[in-house]
Amino acid sequence: MNEPSTARRVDKPWGHELIWAHTDRYVGKVLVIEAGQQLSLQYHEQKDESIYVLSGRLRLELENDAGDLVTEELGPGAHRRIRTGRRHRFGGIERTELMEVSTPELDDVVRIEDDYNRI
Repeated sequence: MNEPSTARRVDKPWGHELIWAHTDRYVGKVLVIEAGQQLSLQYHEQKDESIYVLSGRLRLELENDAGDLVTEELGPGAHRRIRTGRRHRFGGIERTELMEVSTPELDDVVRIEDDYNRI
Protein backbone atom coordinates (compact mmCIF):
# COMPACT_ATOMS: atom_id res chain seq x y z
CA MET A 1 0.00 0.00 0.00
CA ASN A 2 1.49 3.34 -1.01
CA GLU A 3 1.17 6.54 0.96
CA PRO A 4 -1.03 9.00 -0.96
CA SER A 5 0.67 12.14 -2.22
CA THR A 6 -2.23 14.28 -0.99
CA ALA A 7 -4.68 14.00 1.85
CA ARG A 8 -7.99 12.30 1.09
CA ARG A 9 -11.29 13.61 2.49
CA VAL A 10 -14.00 11.08 3.37
CA ASP A 11 -17.42 12.58 4.11
CA LYS A 12 -19.36 11.00 6.98
CA PRO A 13 -22.88 11.69 8.30
CA TRP A 14 -21.34 13.14 11.50
CA GLY A 15 -18.70 15.28 9.73
CA HIS A 16 -15.64 14.08 7.81
CA GLU A 17 -12.23 12.44 7.98
CA LEU A 18 -9.07 13.72 6.36
CA ILE A 19 -6.72 10.78 5.84
CA TRP A 20 -3.25 12.29 5.61
CA ALA A 21 -1.16 9.09 5.91
CA HIS A 22 -2.01 5.49 4.99
CA THR A 23 0.70 2.85 4.91
CA ASP A 24 0.75 -0.90 5.48
CA ARG A 25 1.79 -0.19 9.11
CA TYR A 26 -0.24 2.85 10.24
CA VAL A 27 -2.89 5.43 9.36
CA GLY A 28 -3.02 9.11 10.31
CA LYS A 29 -6.19 11.14 10.01
CA VAL A 30 -8.03 14.18 11.29
CA LEU A 31 -11.66 13.65 12.29
CA VAL A 32 -14.03 16.63 12.24
CA ILE A 33 -17.16 15.93 14.28
CA GLU A 34 -19.91 18.52 13.95
CA ALA A 35 -21.61 19.87 17.08
CA GLY A 36 -24.31 17.51 18.37
CA GLN A 37 -23.21 14.62 16.13
CA GLN A 38 -21.61 11.34 17.16
CA LEU A 39 -19.97 8.31 15.66
CA SER A 40 -21.26 4.77 16.17
CA LEU A 41 -20.84 2.97 19.44
CA GLN A 42 -18.28 0.50 18.11
CA TYR A 43 -15.26 -1.67 18.69
CA HIS A 44 -12.46 -3.05 16.56
CA GLU A 45 -11.30 -6.65 16.30
CA GLN A 46 -7.77 -5.71 15.12
CA LYS A 47 -7.43 -1.93 14.97
CA ASP A 48 -5.60 -0.14 17.81
CA GLU A 49 -5.91 3.65 17.84
CA SER A 50 -4.92 6.76 19.74
CA ILE A 51 -6.58 10.17 19.60
CA TYR A 52 -5.44 13.72 20.37
CA VAL A 53 -8.01 16.54 20.57
CA LEU A 54 -6.93 19.52 18.47
CA SER A 55 -9.95 21.81 19.06
CA GLY A 56 -13.48 21.79 20.43
CA ARG A 57 -14.98 19.61 23.14
CA LEU A 58 -15.25 15.85 22.65
CA ARG A 59 -17.55 13.47 24.53
CA LEU A 60 -15.71 10.17 24.75
CA GLU A 61 -17.46 6.98 25.81
CA LEU A 62 -14.81 4.32 26.43
CA GLU A 63 -15.02 0.84 27.94
CA ASN A 64 -12.88 0.45 31.05
CA ASP A 65 -11.11 -2.66 32.37
CA ALA A 66 -14.31 -3.76 34.19
CA GLY A 67 -16.31 -3.70 30.94
CA ASP A 68 -18.28 -0.54 31.84
CA LEU A 69 -18.71 2.40 29.47
CA VAL A 70 -17.31 5.54 31.08
CA THR A 71 -18.13 8.97 29.61
CA GLU A 72 -15.74 11.91 29.87
CA GLU A 73 -15.32 15.28 28.24
CA LEU A 74 -12.01 16.01 26.54
CA GLY A 75 -10.71 19.39 25.37
CA PRO A 76 -7.71 20.52 23.33
CA GLY A 77 -4.52 18.69 24.24
CA ALA A 78 -6.30 15.69 25.81
CA HIS A 79 -5.45 12.27 24.43
CA ARG A 80 -6.49 8.66 24.91
CA ARG A 81 -5.65 5.22 23.57
CA ILE A 82 -8.50 3.01 22.37
CA ARG A 83 -7.27 -0.54 22.65
CA THR A 84 -8.42 -3.35 20.37
CA GLY A 85 -11.78 -4.77 21.48
CA ARG A 86 -12.82 -1.80 23.67
CA ARG A 87 -16.26 -0.35 22.98
CA HIS A 88 -16.10 3.39 22.32
CA ARG A 89 -17.89 6.37 20.78
CA PHE A 90 -16.83 9.93 19.96
CA GLY A 91 -19.35 12.80 20.09
CA GLY A 92 -19.01 16.49 19.31
CA ILE A 93 -20.23 18.63 22.22
CA GLU A 94 -19.19 21.46 19.93
CA ARG A 95 -17.45 21.23 16.56
CA THR A 96 -14.42 19.09 17.35
CA GLU A 97 -11.24 18.28 15.46
CA LEU A 98 -9.12 15.38 16.61
CA MET A 99 -6.04 13.62 15.33
CA GLU A 100 -6.21 9.84 15.15
CA VAL A 101 -3.30 7.49 14.56
CA SER A 102 -3.99 3.79 14.26
CA THR A 103 -3.02 0.48 12.82
CA PRO A 104 -4.09 0.30 9.15
CA GLU A 105 -7.34 -1.73 9.37
CA LEU A 106 -9.73 1.04 8.23
CA ASP A 107 -12.67 -1.32 7.58
CA ASP A 108 -12.44 -3.01 10.99
CA VAL A 109 -15.55 -1.46 12.57
CA VAL A 110 -18.15 -3.47 14.48
CA ARG A 111 -21.10 -1.13 15.07
CA ILE A 112 -23.26 -1.71 18.17
CA GLU A 113 -25.45 1.42 17.89
CA ASP A 114 -25.61 3.97 15.09
CA ASP A 115 -27.64 7.18 14.78
CA TYR A 116 -27.51 6.97 10.98
CA ASN A 117 -28.76 3.36 10.55
CA ARG A 118 -25.46 2.10 9.13
CA ILE A 119 -24.77 -1.62 9.43
